[in-house]
Amino acid sequence: MEQRRLDALINLLDDPDNNVFEMVEQELLKEDEQIIPVLEKKWEQSFDENSQNRIENIIQSLQFKKTYAGLRNWILQKQGTQDLMEGFCAIDKFQYPDLNPMNLTLKIENLRKSIWLELNNSLTLLEKTTILNHFIFNLNGYSINLSNPNSPQNCFLNQVLETKRGNPISMSLFYTILARAIELPAYLVDFPKNPLVAIVDAELAQKVHGSTRDTEVLFYINPSNKGAITSRKEIDYHLKRNDYTPFDDYREPKPDALFIKRLLESMQEAYNAAAYTEKEKKIQDLLDLFRA
Repeated sequence: MEQRRLDALINLLDDPDNNVFEMVEQELLKEDEQIIPVLEKKWEQSFDENSQNRIENIIQSLQFKKTYAGLRNWILQKQGTQDLMEGFCAIDKFQYPDLNPMNLTLKIENLRKSIWLELNNSLTLLEKTTILNHFIFNLNGYSINLSNPNSPQNCFLNQVLETKRGNPISMSLFYTILARAIELPAYLVDFPKNPLVAIVDAELAQKVHGSTRDTEVLFYINPSNKGAITSRKEIDYHLKRNDYTPFDDYREPKPDALFIKRLLESMQEAYNAAAYTEKEKKIQDLLDLFRA
């Protein structure tokens, strides 16, 4: 938009006529987040509370527009080529629109380097997993947030990294990102109540995203229980005992996009519990992307 026209529209945000404001709002929302600095400057110069509220709402709408587009682009990437870290960061931007994903990438990279020092090529997948578990849960103290389990903050990667607390879904996503960073063939499993991480035969790992059937899971990890390692036999026993069918829906690896969706669902529940109705509605708009 031409700067002169943009300035004229922003100046009209002070107009008391709601019809004028609605026209201005519609025009401004056609733009992208690049006009936010101009809106912020207007907010700082305004002494009218109504005008400031209008500006805040427009800024939030523009930020959400960017978040929506970012998640949509991630979902549209070919299944199997989506980067789980990128998808997680797209969710973070819902609450933290100014977040720089590179900062989170650097933190993950520093964790990867620390773990890598303890690894060597002679180790089995089980031994590498045991070292990863020790690093995450014993040395660094990551765990499920039991003191405030329903907090929306449990859903964001930046908060998981900062507080070392999360919910079952965010902790499983975080665990999988780190596991893949040290080259473990790790995939998420939609186990009832909390996701598990499956370590799959490396030769068959590429098949996981093409089909959730006929994959050879070597063992399962429960990030919600300090990385407890479980066999397929134990998983099958639990599913059978609790009448979960069909088995493959709960024991076979699934595409990463499903778990980004699960993360959004847990966010929606958390915001609902906190009575943040507007955020709950916006999350539903993001969830609708998975149905497209």
